[in-house]
Amino acid sequence: MDKNTLIGMLLMGAVVFGFMWLQQPSEEELAARRQQAEAQRIEAEKKAQAEEEMRMMGNMDTISVYELNVLRAAMMQYGTNDTVNNAKVFNGNGVMLTLKGEELNGTIALDGAVLSVADVLGGKSNNPVLHNRALAKLRAELNKYMKNGAFAKYLSGTDSVVVLENGDLKVEISSKGGMITSATLKKYKAYNAPEVVLFDAKTNSYSFGLNTNTQHFDTKNFYFIPTLLNDSTVIMQLDLGEGRKWGIKYTLPQDSYVVNMEVLQENMSGLIPQNIASMDFNWEQRINRHEEGKMFEEQNSGVYYKFLGGDVDYLSETTADKESYSDKFKWVSFKNQFFSSVLIADKHFTGAKMVSTPFEKGTSLYNDYLKDVSFVSELDYSSTDAKPASFKFFFGPNLYELLENYDDTLYPDENLELTRLLPLGWTLFRWINEYFVIPIFDFLSKHISNAGIVILLLTLIIKLVLAPFQFKSFISQAKMRVLAPDIKAINDKYPGQENAMLRSQKTMELYSKAGANPMSGCLPMLFMMPILFAMFRFFPSCIQLRGESFLWAHDLSAPDAIVTWTTQIPFITNYFGNHISLFCLLMTITNILYTKITMQSSSNQMPGMKWMMYLMPLMFLVFFNNYASGLSYYYFLSLLITIIESYVCRMMVSEEKVRAEMAEKAKQPKKKGWWAQKLEEAQRQQKAMLEEQQRRNRNSKGRH
Repeated sequence: MDKNTLIGMLLMGAVVFGFMWLQQPSEEELAARRQQAEAQRIEAEKKAQAEEEMRMMGNMDTISVYELNVLRAAMMQYGTNDTVNNAKVFNGNGVMLTLKGEELNGTIALDGAVLSVADVLGGKSNNPVLHNRALAKLRAELNKYMKNGAFAKYLSGTDSVVVLENGDLKVEISSKGGMITSATLKKYKAYNAPEVVLFDAKTNSYSFGLNTNTQHFDTKNFYFIPTLLNDSTVIMQLDLGEGRKWGIKYTLPQDSYVVNMEVLQENMSGLIPQNIASMDFNWEQRINRHEEGKMFEEQNSGVYYKFLGGDVDYLSETTADKESYSDKFKWVSFKNQFFSSVLIADKHFTGAKMVSTPFEKGTSLYNDYLKDVSFVSELDYSSTDAKPASFKFFFGPNLYELLENYDDTLYPDENLELTRLLPLGWTLFRWINEYFVIPIFDFLSKHISNAGIVILLLTLIIKLVLAPFQFKSFISQAKMRVLAPDIKAINDKYPGQENAMLRSQKTMELYSKAGANPMSGCLPMLFMMPILFAMFRFFPSCIQLRGESFLWAHDLSAPDAIVTWTTQIPFITNYFGNHISLFCLLMTITNILYTKITMQSSSNQMPGMKWMMYLMPLMFLVFFNNYASGLSYYYFLSLLITIIESYVCRMMVSEEKVRAEMAEKAKQPKKKGWWAQKLEEAQRQQKAMLEEQQRRNRNSKGRH
């Protein structure tokens, strides 16, 4: 393929790609298409329903004598007493029944119409379609009550809410399901609200499942009776008759993000057989969005969990993921970037099925939520135990100091490792953050209120620690610049691949005589790179920077956008975003300047590497533009200080003095090092091999 053909094909591809990009539908067109598809779906459902109703018009259902007797028996067992009329009453989901003697009356509400129970049971309805649907609803309601046995009377009721709160946390507990339906962090703000609401009744649900040999009772279906013991404690209880009680007790201490939850019961062995040794637990949540920078919040949200006596693990935070285990677990957490909901078992969970599903772009829920997550497990249970299960709910910020305190105090005999909720990087980087960066940052933050100044001082401390290694690197670079003419002379004297070993040996001898080490310039990087990676993980996890402003950046935990737009740039928007961050731009400019200085001081540049070196800062611009402005600010300061250090060292280090020291050192007798001996031995072997090859070639020519 010649050059012109290749260029032509590339131009054709560019034209096709450009045409496809220009022809792609806009967001408005996509929304219109989705609305049209939804309208077509609804129309199809209406048509199918109309056809079904037409089919049923001539097919009126009837209730059998057996079913009628079962219905009366269910009313007698599960209906409530009406002492005034000496009757049994049932009321649930639009079905109202009254049984007095053998006479069964009442109404069934259905789609705005109210049908008489007597007419439905007697087959006297004028509309066969409504008749059949009413009879099906009646059967479904009674069947549901029969399946729930002694719990049946709590399938209907009034949903009331009890509020427990302290200075940090407010939780709302609903009588429907006896569960915490809302958790609000009072000291934190969301990007679009005055307080951070971790979840509400529409986005959070959990329940316990009790089993007999033939029945399953799910607590989310029952209306509990709340009893407020004091300002910090409430019991949600079900009185099942005959002295049997089952309930959930909640306690919120003062100055705490932890809610104690205890399952309480009395005389349940008459209802739940003693051979039942487990209780189901199911928790589902739609994780709310709290941050303006959604990309990073989404990438740091998901399901975390800790094995009993083992490690902390998590589901994928970037893609849909699910796991099933038969192991025992100590806790599970639904977390986002800066806040978490954690459920810790006093004993343990047994087995688990966990699912995490992110929302796709363009869907109606994408802008307001992060992921749908769930946790299904089992708990050890005994119907004779007055407190078969107990837990601690943590609803709070992912603040390292706070989580570390709970690690030490909640369960002293077991390290909860709640600090693992902060993604501080791999083991080495995590150690740097935990034992160096976080203590210094916390110390500075206690004495300085401006987060930007704290980052500046933290950067200076890090650079001060690395200064001796940085100075050693500059000395090494100066020596390499001095030796550059000698190295070039060796390369010119021993050219070609066949002299590679000899060339390396002579070069190493030169380094040894001059007391130079080409690898010493890389020594600071061995210390600097782990710190750079550690800071890369620290800043996006540092809740202390959340909402903190500095100069033009109104939130150091989010990008500091100075220019924004709405156009989607293919392949780039996902990383770069729809804005330009000023601190990231300053970091890029400083990085290019540092690259230029480094290349000027380098004594040995590989051909073709120059443009690659300048390309790297531009790649950082693309990938860091959407990151926390505090991180870009730190990298900008670090590079700027490094540039200043390089100029100061150049002023302090005289190349003439270095040359004189190297010349003096070269006069001193030198013992060959291990590497030099190895090179010399390899060179001798190579020389022997070449001489042997030449001898064979001469012998071969002599025979011919």
